[in-house]
Amino acid sequence: MDSSATANNNNNNNGYMNPAFVGSLNSSTISIPGAYKPTNVANGSSNQKHQEAAGAGAAAGAGTPSGPGDNQPGAEAGEQGKKRASWNNDIEFLMSCIALSVGLGNVWRFPFTALENGGGAFVIPYLIVLVLVGKPVYYLEMLLGQFSSRGSVKVYDFAPIMRGIGYGQVLATGIVTTYYATLMALTLRYFVDSFYPTLPWSYCRAEWGPNCLDSGPQEASGTSLANSSGVRTTSAEFYFTHIILREKTSIDDGIGYPSWSLALTLAIAWVIIAGIMFKGVKSSGKASYFLAVFPYVVMFILLVRALSLPGAFDGVLYFLRPQWHKLLEPQVWYAAVTQVFFSLAICFGNIIMYASYNRFGHNIYRDANIVTTLDTFTSLLSGVIIFGILGNLAYENNTTDIASVVNGGPGLAFISYPDAIAKFKVLPQLFSVLFFLMLFVLGIGSNVGMASCLSTVIKDQFVHLKNWMIVVGIAIVGYFLGLLYITPGGQFILNLLDFFGATFVALVLAIFELVTIAWIYGVKRLCRDVQFMLGIKTSLYYRICWAVVTPLMMLSILIYMLALYEPLQYKNYTYQSGVYVFGWCLSAFGVGQVLFWAIPAIRQQPASLGFWGRVRKAFEPLPNWGPTDPHTLKRYQLYVQEDNVSAMFRRSSIWHKIYDNIFG
Repeated sequence: MDSSATANNNNNNNGYMNPAFVGSLNSSTISIPGAYKPTNVANGSSNQKHQEAAGAGAAAGAGTPSGPGDNQPGAEAGEQGKKRASWNNDIEFLMSCIALSVGLGNVWRFPFTALENGGGAFVIPYLIVLVLVGKPVYYLEMLLGQFSSRGSVKVYDFAPIMRGIGYGQVLATGIVTTYYATLMALTLRYFVDSFYPTLPWSYCRAEWGPNCLDSGPQEASGTSLANSSGVRTTSAEFYFTHIILREKTSIDDGIGYPSWSLALTLAIAWVIIAGIMFKGVKSSGKASYFLAVFPYVVMFILLVRALSLPGAFDGVLYFLRPQWHKLLEPQVWYAAVTQVFFSLAICFGNIIMYASYNRFGHNIYRDANIVTTLDTFTSLLSGVIIFGILGNLAYENNTTDIASVVNGGPGLAFISYPDAIAKFKVLPQLFSVLFFLMLFVLGIGSNVGMASCLSTVIKDQFVHLKNWMIVVGIAIVGYFLGLLYITPGGQFILNLLDFFGATFVALVLAIFELVTIAWIYGVKRLCRDVQFMLGIKTSLYYRICWAVVTPLMMLSILIYMLALYEPLQYKNYTYQSGVYVFGWCLSAFGVGQVLFWAIPAIRQQPASLGFWGRVRKAFEPLPNWGPTDPHTLKRYQLYVQEDNVSAMFRRSSIWHKIYDNIFG
């Protein structure tokens, strides 16, 4: 190849970069909606597309013919003759990422996490963690998925010995998927209840006693406050705990039986999830437009209403006022990290999975910035709405202590939001229907993404299974496991599995993932792949975060959590000792996948290398690692060879290797 010709082309030293986007006068790094090719079109059906691809390949000086996979995901590794599914267009990918990441983690989890950690004291650490952890990891996972067109397990072909990270993340995703669907069941129950002439949570029942405060509109006399000597509990909270959950104070005598009404709504939720996933990304992509856009319409309506309530601004100030001394409390930082994980859905394999269906040169740098910024905006918007409502509750209770007016925990969104809606004097039923439809849409968008991650892993392992068979199987298993969470003791189980099976496992595996990518595969290699795929250089911000800042922050959070660990509780209830043993065994099983899958990866290496030689070989990428389209893969391999030749003349001391990995 003539390198001088390459250097003169578009003033880019492109090497063997993707000719569909770099090195052609007609190409662009800006992705164009509708640029995907139907996967069922025969190879010879469009002469124009072949001519364009060939022309782009000639312009890049690659010296090898351009294939159709340059603009779309190619075949799976080892399945080069079978095309991988892809999005109908670029916008569907962006909308699907928004629907996945902007969900209940923002509206449901963020407000109660902020409430438990001091309101404004939590916002500053959250924003810092988002910049140093959330945004870099989100972009990182997008890059890996799109570059390799592999799911969250096969993506570890770049270091086969670490493939267990992917399997452990699948376990965590599966656990979250099962209880996420039960939250959809709760929203459907509230959605149905919203059609009553009087909202059933807006008034107190006699059996709830004198400390119950009607959530409906209050008379201006203030006599209801005069009879109260302390903080009163709203009828919305009583309704959630006593009517919807039928919650027990302890599970020492068992968790009870599922609620028949929630079992029905859970079945409906899974039918909808399965229906959206029925044809894979082809069907879920079409649904993403509604799943991503509709919730914002309702949220802005609720924002106007919340800020018009008496005392709302006191609550908003509590949420936004920084408490700088809280920055020294590790618990707040730990909460911020776990919230970023849940909110953006990073380190669960979902982002890698969605990006794997992209065409090879799609501009994910732009999409990553859009999604992470929008996710932050949505979290803050939800916080303003919730804390505006809490400020009103404090006003109704004649107290200035915002944190004391409602219990924290996952039920906050099913207490504070309904309470605010009940205060609407004009058509509260209409706003209630809209709100719970919005909440359901948010949850479905996230749940479809997580369930799709599971189906992608199964499909990658069993390529001959029909997609609908996998989807139906996931829905059936998810439904029966979800019945655990809709029993009177279900929230105790949810709290337990959320920590031991999801949060802790995801945190540990995230550290393994970041170290594997940054120091085994290498930041330098990754940046080289980015330049080959997108034609852009990676900034120092991403390099330093990937290599140093993000892994160290994650490791510090893990060490802190283990050093100051206290037995998990739910509403001051301490689980029995056997339950904790089960929880830690579940965590060990999830994290232990790394060791479990490392053994076969080592055994698959040539026996002639010896044990340590086989171990070292298992850390190296597979021969077919890279773009899955054969023609693009050939150009990538030549590009890598050229880079490796120049690397032979660099200094080889350990400090120079570290420096070169980060800044090279």
